[in-house]
Amino acid sequence: MDSTRVTEHPTSYERPQPGVDPADPRGALLRTSTPAHAPGTTALPAQARGGETPPGAAVPCAQDRKPDAPQGTGPDTGAGTDAGTEHAQPAAAETGTHRPRPAPDAIPVQPGGSAPHPDGGTQRPEGASGTDPAAPDRRTGQGPSPGQPTPMRRDGDRLRFVGAATRRIARGLDLDEIVMGLCRATVPTFSDAILVYLRDPLPVGDERPTGPLVLRLRRTDRIPVERDSEAGFAPLPQPAQQPEPWELAELSTVAAELCEVRTGGALAEVLRGVRPVFADAPAARAALPELLGAGGDLVIPSGQRAILAPLRGRRRVIGAAVFLRRPERIAFETDDLLVAAQLATHSALGIDKAVLYDREAYIADELQRTMLPETLPRPTGVRLASRYLPAAETARVGGDWYDAIPLPGSRVALVVGDVMGHSMTSAAIMGQLRTTAQTLAGLDLPPQEVLHHLDEQAQRLGTDRMATCLYAVYDPVSHRITIANAGHPPPVLLHLGGRAEVLRVPPGAPIGVGGVDFEAVELDAPAGATLLLYTDGLVESRLRDVWTGIEQLREKLAATAQLTGPDHPPPLEALCDEVLDMLGPGDRDDDIALLAARFDGIAPSDVAYWFLEPEDAAPGKARRLARRALARWGLEDLSDSVELLVSEVVTNAVRYASRPVTLRLLRTDVLRCEVGDDVPQLPRLRQARATDEGGRGLYLVNRLARRWGATRLSTGKVVWFELNRT
Repeated sequence: MDSTRVTEHPTSYERPQPGVDPADPRGALLRTSTPAHAPGTTALPAQARGGETPPGAAVPCAQDRKPDAPQGTGPDTGAGTDAGTEHAQPAAAETGTHRPRPAPDAIPVQPGGSAPHPDGGTQRPEGASGTDPAAPDRRTGQGPSPGQPTPMRRDGDRLRFVGAATRRIARGLDLDEIVMGLCRATVPTFSDAILVYLRDPLPVGDERPTGPLVLRLRRTDRIPVERDSEAGFAPLPQPAQQPEPWELAELSTVAAELCEVRTGGALAEVLRGVRPVFADAPAARAALPELLGAGGDLVIPSGQRAILAPLRGRRRVIGAAVFLRRPERIAFETDDLLVAAQLATHSALGIDKAVLYDREAYIADELQRTMLPETLPRPTGVRLASRYLPAAETARVGGDWYDAIPLPGSRVALVVGDVMGHSMTSAAIMGQLRTTAQTLAGLDLPPQEVLHHLDEQAQRLGTDRMATCLYAVYDPVSHRITIANAGHPPPVLLHLGGRAEVLRVPPGAPIGVGGVDFEAVELDAPAGATLLLYTDGLVESRLRDVWTGIEQLREKLAATAQLTGPDHPPPLEALCDEVLDMLGPGDRDDDIALLAARFDGIAPSDVAYWFLEPEDAAPGKARRLARRALARWGLEDLSDSVELLVSEVVTNAVRYASRPVTLRLLRTDVLRCEVGDDVPQLPRLRQARATDEGGRGLYLVNRLARRWGATRLSTGKVVWFELNRT
């Protein structure tokens, strides 16, 4: 058995070169002065007698050789063809007499072939190819030079190199990693430099590219000149020959960055042929300068020291790779074209899959982000901030969502939910549940009723559509908040003084279970307090359970509040960032949705509220009440506009209402007027004709008000408008 130790990343399979240090770490070939066997001798190494070094044993490194012993002679140097084999590594010395390797049984003698030799080798006719080192190569027809490794051994090294290189390429997940894996696997083992061109833009899946085929230089790699000189890879001194220009400059500054492949041109023909070709081949002589541009002649070495390999994906050519070797290094052989083809095929297929994966991840990420609110509303009496963090890059799609929905009466609904699973299906279900929650919120249903209808919707979507959700409604006038929970982690309330508490909310069952009643609780929401709603990805991971994470969150909020003092709450945006800083390296197993609400509230002195009977005198009474409130607030400048608009809206309300009409004025940064009645039909803006006696009320509201709208309630509707205070 061959005693050569093989590593995962073979370094070279070249013939030995004179003047090259055999101890070079890059896998320089070991030098031998022993000539090849004579024709007709056995290919297996002769076994050594006791105390002798067997022929074919690995040669010690240069630093282990005696300084006075000449290279290739003496007791420290092995003899035989294996001493010059590529990738030969120093093997452990074996003592004792080596037993000959037995010949395998039941192997028939092939006609014209070899027969088993009595000493365990094989006897071949003179001049026959095979393991005989002096025999001509069955592929090239040329005999090996002295010290050249046998063809069988070179094939084995190539197979090991291709296996290690393809494994390295396959480890890449994205486009850059795959291209870098190709470069690192080939330089300096297979080539001294490489240029990788990819199609721009890269087609995805079954897309049919439009326009001309353009190749862009994606990456180059080469052996630095400084490293080469230190490691013994400097060119042999040849006064008549100057170093290659691509050795002295970066390849990216010599080769063209963009190349438009001409239809019917030489480069198009090579790419269409798919198979790698040598630079001196007729098909590549014009193709390489077209690919590399004006600097192509400077980059391409002479002879068979460059290979042009098309990169073909599943359906089309997606690029090309150029492998280069220096003049002092052995030229490429015919079998190296097969190696280049394998590297190009594996790289192209990997790039094809990486591009397709990136597109799918981009679509999934955009799908989820478009289902989340772009911006949060600015309701009266509350300030909002939010954060969303996807999970790890390999599982970026999730079902977490948050929302803030303005409600009639200056209230706001705060929603946070989490669909179980990480997939496109989870993101799609999240979008449907969020849309359903927005629709239910527009009906002004109580929080427990909203969760009940969400549960029914989840059951209609499928039997295994599970989600957790927390729905809260904040009223800035009453400074109260109503919360209903469906299996979600409880919210945390940070008070103005710096105390943080976990609200005691009935946990409930997750949405999608069915047949479960949800319970709502009403709690105080003092001015200056901050309510934090979140998903379980913030507090739960492989390193901690959910309740440990909730306690850490509460402590984090309390510690952050201490930094600003007891009379000033921490800034909302900075508070969200501080909360996310509590995440550790192993805490990103799930995506995270975070919604923070700062309760400012509306003071009772800034609210005016009345009930009006649905009678003809109601509009006049509404004008008088509005005038008094504006005088009390010092807003007499708005009296004319407010009286006109209030009169029009109240007139429309009492015309159809059967119960008392409500009128409410709110003084915040703007002046807001709300008129409610028990008629569910919403008014519509229309253009009245010149002969019409009515139909101009909403037209006046639309022209004079800053904003206006109408919202349907479970008991009727509310029509509102806002005016600027200045």
